[in-house]
Amino acid sequence: MFRRLRDHIGIFFAVIGPGFITAMVDNDAGGIYTYSEAGARFGYLPLWTLIPITLLLVVTQEMCARMGAVTGKGLSDLIREEFGLRITFTILSLLLVANLANVMANFAGIASSLELFGVSRYISVPVGAAAVWLLVVKGSYRGVEKVFLLATVVYASYIVSAILVAPNWHSAAVNSVRPVLILDSAYIGMLIAMVGTSVAPWMQFYLQAAVVEKGIGEKEYAESRIEVIVGCVVMIIIAFFIIVACAGAIWEQGPREIRDAAGAAQALQPFGRYASVLFAAGLFNASLFAACILPLSTAFTVCEGLGFESGVNKRFREAPIFYWLYTLLILIGAALVLIPDFPLVRMILLSQVLNGMLLPIVLIFMVLLVNRRGLMGRWTNSRSYNLIAWTAVVLIIGLTLALTAITVRDVMAG
Repeated sequence: MFRRLRDHIGIFFAVIGPGFITAMVDNDAGGIYTYSEAGARFGYLPLWTLIPITLLLVVTQEMCARMGAVTGKGLSDLIREEFGLRITFTILSLLLVANLANVMANFAGIASSLELFGVSRYISVPVGAAAVWLLVVKGSYRGVEKVFLLATVVYASYIVSAILVAPNWHSAAVNSVRPVLILDSAYIGMLIAMVGTSVAPWMQFYLQAAVVEKGIGEKEYAESRIEVIVGCVVMIIIAFFIIVACAGAIWEQGPREIRDAAGAAQALQPFGRYASVLFAAGLFNASLFAACILPLSTAFTVCEGLGFESGVNKRFREAPIFYWLYTLLILIGAALVLIPDFPLVRMILLSQVLNGMLLPIVLIFMVLLVNRRGLMGRWTNSRSYNLIAWTAVVLIIGLTLALTAITVRDVMAG
């Protein structure tokens, strides 16, 4: 028995990476801002959404990881093979624009977090862009993955920040299990945004591509599945502490909006320099982390979908389209952030609209693919799992359509 347990533990640590990294990087600059805003404006009330969000995230991520392990192909590759190039090209075009806006948001997060330490964005953004480019272009998949896994450790800074703020832990615990629905457009919009920032289209494509790149197959999938679930749970725990920190530091002093995630770090200053510094350090780490993953995810997805060579283990000359696309996304995303008065907020809102349009489509294709017995064999969904999966799809479609409508209204009003 002990030998079998030792073998399972060994396999778990061998496959750890794709699921954990994908879930953690979802707490990027946009995600941190959304959770910070939730705590600053509504205090502990939105915490109850984190449990259903976890279930939705686990269902979608598990299906992608399973498809990658069983078929050995990425999601965009499967969509092209099973549904045709025209549908694939449409999906990839939307994903490319949405991800570019998200890349910009993360370079903005790098800039704003280091500006709190007196570092100009004209230094931090170019240096950050160069660092993420060199990491992927000059590294191997194993080396890049180790750096990404190390970066996930820094997310613990949000836990420490929340503890230093000394929030109302009793209220946080009660609101985590007590649903509170207020018929207020701002509150409902915030709840929808929390779901939208937690289950994003790019995550599904990146996770499946990373599972394939790592070489995880059917034999290792049981441990990989555990890794995916652990990653989702840890990601939600970090979101919990971000909300709690901002509820204790901002909402309890008087509910208010914050301009960006860096504004949340500034608001923590009265509770001690370390609380503010750790929050800002977490924002910098998350933004830099996501500035690596999002262009990488996009390059993986586009190249797989269009049949080009891709992969971090390949050299530049072996996969030129993959690396040039990765390079251009970084260059354009970083350059636009440096333009004075560039409408970054409007671009972030636009990316939310595109995500809202794309996510339901991607989820439908995922459920259809995972149930094709000719593709998945004995690894198709069970009836009970299909019930959960389709319920998740319907809920996410409803929420993302509502988020799209609210975002369009805000864009038009702005």
